[in-house]
Amino acid sequence: MILAKDIPRDPHAPAIARRMVDELEGTVDPQCAEQARLLLSEVVTNAVRHGEGESIRVLLDAAQSSELRCEVMDEGHGFVPTARDKPSMVEGGWGLHLVETLSRRWGVREGSTHVWFELPAG
Repeated sequence: MILAKDIPRDPHAPAIARRMVDELEGTVDPQCAEQARLLLSEVVTNAVRHGEGESIRVLLDAAQSSELRCEVMDEGHGFVPTARDKPSMVEGGWGLHLVETLSRRWGVREGSTHVWFELPAG
């Protein structure tokens, strides 16, 4: 099953992305779904805060029975991904650290703001 949706780049975007995971019920196990909701919320929030354009494209690909691939894209021109490696008192900035910690694999497409991550589907 593959789901794709263009959602407005506004404060409601993370909740819409989380609800997309509900449509995968029975396709991925509950732990995978919970991790996908958390990581999508983090990455979509980054797109809302730092991205460009009117909308954010979210793609969920559960066509491979062993994994769920999630992709988040906006109209930005790219960035160099950095994940925090140690705690600090600074608020925020932990989204990519969570993605790196919880996902099987993750990355960005060079020259764009297109972040993807894969989770074991169960």
